[in-house]
Amino acid sequence: MAEHPAAAAPPSWAPPPVKPLRSIVGLSYGVTGLLALVALLDALAAYAALNSYTVIGKLYTADEDQYDALTATADRADMLMYFSASFSLMALIATGIVFIVWFHRARTNAEVFGPAEQRRTPGWAIGAWFIPIANLWIPRRIAGDIWDASELGERAPRAALNTWWTLWVLTSLAGRTAERLWERAEEYDAVRRAALGLAASSVLDLVAAVAAIVFVRRLTAMQYAKAMARRTGQQPPATVAAN
Repeated sequence: MAEHPAAAAPPSWAPPPVKPLRSIVGLSYGVTGLLALVALLDALAAYAALNSYTVIGKLYTADEDQYDALTATADRADMLMYFSASFSLMALIATGIVFIVWFHRARTNAEVFGPAEQRRTPGWAIGAWFIPIANLWIPRRIAGDIWDASELGERAPRAALNTWWTLWVLTSLAGRTAERLWERAEEYDAVRRAALGLAASSVLDLVAAVAAIVFVRRLTAMQYAKAMARRTGQQPPATVAAN
C-alpha cells in the first residue's frame, strides 16, 4: 500500500528547525547581585587581614603586661578572619553556581547567533571550569566564541572580557599563594607577611568581582540587543523564549 504524501519524510533540503533563544537577563541580575556581595565580603576580608597584621605587630613588640591584655584582641581578630573567610567561601560557591548557569545559557544562545564560531559544544561551558589548570584558559576561549557570536554588526571591543579574565586568573593564583603562606606561617614576621598577602588577594578579588559584573552586563546587553534585532526582522528570525 502506498504511503500517503502527507506522511512522507520532509525533503532533505528542508531548513532545520529554528532553535529557541533563552533570555539571560534574569540570570544576569542574580549573578551581578551575588558578585556585588562577593565584593563586599572581600572588603571585609581585607579589613580582617589588615587588622590581624596590626594586632600581631603589637603582640610582637608588647611587654608581658601588654601581651596578656592583647591576647583577647588577637582572639577577636582571628575570629573575624575566620568568619569573613567562611562567608566569602559560601558567597563564592553560590556565585560560581549561578554564574556557570548564566554562562551555559549564553553559550547555548551563541549556538543560534553564530554556530560556525563555536569551537566547543555547550557542555564545555560547564565542564571546562572543573578541569584543573586547563580552566585557566578554556573558559576564556569559550567566552570569546560567545562574544563573537553575540556581536551585532560591527566588532565590539573586548576590554570587558579581557579585563575580567586577566583579573580572574590573577586572583585565583594570588589567593592560593596567600592561603599557603598563611597555613605555613609560624613566626611573627611570617604571619604578618601572610596577613598582608591575604589582604592583597582580597582586594584583587574585589576588583575582579567588579570586572566580572561589567563583563556580565556587557555580554547580556549584547545578546539582548541581538535577540531584539532578530525579533524585529533586522536579523534572521529566531524564537526568544521567556526566562
